[in-house]
Amino acid sequence: MKILYKNNTDELILLAMKSDTARKGDYLLIHDQKSNKKMIVQIYNEEYLSSQSLIEDIVKDEVVVASSIENLHDPLDIGNLSRMIRDARLFKAKIRASIDSESKFSNEVTWLPSRVYSKINRMKISEINNLVKRTGLYSIHLGSSGWDDEQFEIYAEDLDGKLNIVTGKKESGKSHLSKILIKTLVEYGAFVIVFDLNNEYGGLAWNGDGTLSTLHEQITMLEPGGGLEFSLDYCGKAAISSMLKNALDMPAASLREFFRIWDWLENKNTLDMEALGNAINTWNTNELVRDALISRFHAIYSSGLFVSTLNTSHKGLRFEQLISKKQGLALILNMGKAMPVVRRMIVELVLTKVVELLEKGIIPPIFLFAEEAHLYIRDTYWEDIITRMRHFGIYTTFITNQPDAISDSVYRQVDNIFLFNFTNDTDLDKISKVSLADNETVKSIVRTLPQRQCLVIGKVVRDLPMVVKITPADIMALGQTKTFFKTESSVQDVSSVS
Repeated sequence: MKILYKNNTDELILLAMKSDTARKGDYLLIHDQKSNKKMIVQIYNEEYLSSQSLIEDIVKDEVVVASSIENLHDPLDIGNLSRMIRDARLFKAKIRASIDSESKFSNEVTWLPSRVYSKINRMKISEINNLVKRTGLYSIHLGSSGWDDEQFEIYAEDLDGKLNIVTGKKESGKSHLSKILIKTLVEYGAFVIVFDLNNEYGGLAWNGDGTLSTLHEQITMLEPGGGLEFSLDYCGKAAISSMLKNALDMPAASLREFFRIWDWLENKNTLDMEALGNAINTWNTNELVRDALISRFHAIYSSGLFVSTLNTSHKGLRFEQLISKKQGLALILNMGKAMPVVRRMIVELVLTKVVELLEKGIIPPIFLFAEEAHLYIRDTYWEDIITRMRHFGIYTTFITNQPDAISDSVYRQVDNIFLFNFTNDTDLDKISKVSLADNETVKSIVRTLPQRQCLVIGKVVRDLPMVVKITPADIMALGQTKTFFKTESSVQDVSSVS
């Protein structure tokens, strides 16, 4: 390979012959032997060397070959040289970093390598890791990367205290990657809450062959009416207020009246669902307000999220009790069977209560995974959570196939993006505008990514984008698309690729 010319502010165009093999996402080291400086570039696109005269020559040669009935005599092997020129390619590469003559690494590049005295070699992932000092104590094996498929890992420390987004089109591998992250975090003793809309993360408790996994005792699955139930006094006024306002759209006047009833019952020490329903039906208030209160009460009662009475041994879910009994826990909140309004109720209740417990120091920091986040994100509350999350300890990972459902204010605070295949121009435009990498890299690489491969961007790779082939995981596959017509391939495919 040879440097041909520089394009734009951060792009080099390299001339490559057929024997020079490289793929999109590969890193190259350009060593200027004259100045002893080195430049790190990443290939993001490949195209043929093309000019009008070259195209005309190709057409002429093909016409001659097609019309000739004799083998042309070519003692100087001119035809072979011509074929080499036709096969020549251009690699478009983004300048990522440089190493000066004193071996100092820098992301700022203010010089150009020599066309004549530069030597170009492909880089291994291990070489890049050593240069950027990408190390940690808690490694998460994701798969392989680079031209020789080196093992690739990130570190849990780079997810700790960070905001992450896993996005890509349907069945590209988003949930599979998320399961690997959750599984490894729990193995390291972390506490994880998962909003599971497809009831698929319960497979973390089982191996692919149906036997119990080593994490079986650390996976807790709850659903409305099946363990995911709270008492009103445990939720408290803040969580109930958030749920009524953001999930049930209760008007302000009705909300004020609701809490007059709440305070009255609390003072009498009779705050439960049965007493709340009786009080709402007999409360002296405006009819419109009463209708609003009654409709919201029925939504709350039918949701299955609350224990009905104080006079029972079942006091409902308490996060601090679950966490205190475990060394590492994945709390899977199954919402696949819940109505959309109940999903929003769950999200508001859980978020508000967890924030309250974190602010009081009752529970340790939480890793939160929001599957199919675009279906229940409410801009006001999520933006508040994300803005303040580092202060009270919720480290969120959004998993979505609709990147435009997440607001720009959220993207501006993102630390890491795991970007799977997108071919839709609208999705690509959205991601490329808010991504931590440049537009050209995102659009060119992501459009051609195979299934289970992703472009990793952000702090986990020290701002040097990496293409990673995600490894299979030995966990039970749940959440596959159900089909009517069973084919041999669909029966044999036991891997979750949602």
